[in-house]
Amino acid sequence: MKPILSLAAAMALGVCTAVSGQDDALPKGTALPPPPNAGATPDVPVPLMQAITKRLSADDLEGRAPSTAIEPKVLDYIVEQFKAAGLQPGNKGQWLQPVPTVEITGDHYTPLTISGSKLSFRFGDEYVAASYRVAPKSEVRDSELVFVGYGINAPELGWNDYAGLDMKGKTAVILVNDPDYADEGESGLFKGRRMTYYGRWTYKFEEAARQGATAALIVHDTFPAAYGWKVVNSSWTGAQYYVQKANDGMDQTVANGWVQKPVAEAILKAAGKDLAGLTAAAQKKGFKAVPLGLKVSFGFDNTIRRAASNNVVGILPGKTRPDEVVLYSAHWDHLGRCTPDKTGDDICNGAVDNADGVALLTALAKMNAETGPAARSQVFVALTLEESGLLGSEYYGANPIYPLDHTVGGVNMDALLPVGPSKSYTMTGGDKSELGDLYHKALAARGLGDVPEDHPERGGYYRSDHFSLAKRGVPMFNIERSNDLVTGGVAAGEKAAQDYTDNRYHAPADEYSDAWDWSGIAQDAALYYDLGRELADGTMWPNWRPTDEFRAIRDKACASASKGCKPK
Repeated sequence: MKPILSLAAAMALGVCTAVSGQDDALPKGTALPPPPNAGATPDVPVPLMQAITKRLSADDLEGRAPSTAIEPKVLDYIVEQFKAAGLQPGNKGQWLQPVPTVEITGDHYTPLTISGSKLSFRFGDEYVAASYRVAPKSEVRDSELVFVGYGINAPELGWNDYAGLDMKGKTAVILVNDPDYADEGESGLFKGRRMTYYGRWTYKFEEAARQGATAALIVHDTFPAAYGWKVVNSSWTGAQYYVQKANDGMDQTVANGWVQKPVAEAILKAAGKDLAGLTAAAQKKGFKAVPLGLKVSFGFDNTIRRAASNNVVGILPGKTRPDEVVLYSAHWDHLGRCTPDKTGDDICNGAVDNADGVALLTALAKMNAETGPAARSQVFVALTLEESGLLGSEYYGANPIYPLDHTVGGVNMDALLPVGPSKSYTMTGGDKSELGDLYHKALAARGLGDVPEDHPERGGYYRSDHFSLAKRGVPMFNIERSNDLVTGGVAAGEKAAQDYTDNRYHAPADEYSDAWDWSGIAQDAALYYDLGRELADGTMWPNWRPTDEFRAIRDKACASASKGCKPK
């Protein structure tokens, strides 16, 4: 994660200017004329993907760090490729969607102290905290502690850990993950071992803010968190990045943080409670939050820096229902300059993560343009600031160019491993929505199998750009080739995946090579084309499964839509 620097000089260059005079967010013009070979099954343009990946991961683009002087050069190239693929500018005649960001770096942390006791905990190795508020100082003083179990309010499941509480002025103490995370399989109310969004730390902080809490503290526990305290410490002791909001985040808590499990145990003991006993109680429906009779205080200063980056947006207007949109996305950003390797190379080129994703995004645009206009419009977005916390997609989701109740669904592409084709695919997040029906149909048509997601307890569905749309109700595909390769089987696939993770991921060694095997990425391209085109030419408005955490959001959006999706 690299510091976000000023883009004022970059914007002054006038990069990627407007091309047409389109005034409305929805495409109103006539569709693109069909190419001579309209209707033909398009070939996967592997040479195009090779060229784009090689160029985007070249050393002179310095690892594609957003909001730096190199960004205009990256954007110019992506726009050039979008044009060549047949896209039109997709943001009211513009290619770019500016994404305003804010960087907040905490400093001068006071100990976390508990009134009425001698308990005092150090920042870094015992607790961490940050603020979503753009303010020079964050201070929590004598705030009443309330143990709120897993901090979940899920009306569709009849579960509310905040029932009957007034959290104003109080600090929520929250358990990580879901109540049934330890169960094998997915039969539990919260899908058992598979993490739902209610188990993600981001949700817990958001819900605490909705409940009016002053602060929120998550109790870290390695198994349900799926990572150790070292990960929490490294993620929360440096600069934090957010999308700028008109209210500067003042509707959020004063501070959000984590405490080590032994810290939580000590606090609860001081309150005459037992963490293990309260955890067991919190896992049962009907749990009531427990005021602890203690008050917490801590604080820190904030250094604030504002900046901007850009999403790149192109469109293939629809032929008969242009106001209905299918979305394709991939993030263009990477880490820029990073820790040097043994040779002194300090450029994290991001060839796999995610230059080849942008290459596939562009290839899909070209394939669909060659096929001819679909019934619905197809929008292609190269997103920024994924590496800084999904900020480009978060901004698009909060400020959609095309209304979300007019957005049918979509596909996201991220970090495609350049190895051979697989015998099967996996759907990250499981069968969450009716997109699963299209997915299984497409697999069967291509003779591919479907296998369960590895490590569903890690909540992988909630960690990539599609999630910013999903949490606002738009069903999004996130699928991956399995490790069961056609040549070499599972052993070969796992070896290749582990080699990338150990030796190249977020490192200078993530570089393009002419020796790459593109047959697996070509397989991805064909499947993504099937999925997106089926949505674009069809009449289906996919919804989430009835018990999914995003179902109510989609239902509400569809019920109030004047056009776009309609409730069943």
